[in-house]
Amino acid sequence: MEQVLTVACKIEVSLEVAPKLDATLKAFADACNYINQTVDPKLTNKPCIQGLVYAQVREQFKLSANLAIRAIARVSSNRKTAKQKGKPVQIFKPTSVDYDARIFAFREKDWTVSLTLVGGRERFKLAIGNYQLGLLKETTPGSATLCKRKDGSYYVNIQVKSYAPAPIPQKRVIGVDFGRRDIVRFVD
Repeated sequence: MEQVLTVACKIEVSLEVAPKLDATLKAFADACNYINQTVDPKLTNKPCIQGLVYAQVREQFKLSANLAIRAIARVSSNRKTAKQKGKPVQIFKPTSVDYDARIFAFREKDWTVSLTLVGGRERFKLAIGNYQLGLLKETTPGSATLCKRKDGSYYVNIQVKSYAPAPIPQKRVIGVDFGRRDIVRFVD
């Protein structure tokens, strides 16, 4: 069975590149707010929204093609969730940006990620431990989310697909009932 794991990885950001990250986060959030305010609130279909505002979003917010598409997709999915809950879509804050395989790349040989930002592409070294190294080793992640935390640090949440091992067939089964105080018994 396929499962998707999210690996939170802190990135090392120099003082020269931090403004580019902040500009990208702000442009993405502003684009989402623009899309949400401009397009009819009842419209949740991503291709329809894209047809209405794609060119304006690219031009006005200086986002790359895929970042503009990711902003449209975020608004579309937030509208669908809000519609299910019967609530309006909240204001988008500059705290995260969605990335797909075209605008995000992970390189295992030097443990870095490459992200498309406003003004160009940048490569960042991951500041991670053995747990993250083990999860990312020999993988090809297809998507990620750039996040800025309240303390001002930047993280990339990398989505990794993996396969859960098949269950091992057993002849004996243990049944546990948490409401009982009897000793657990084996059942054949």
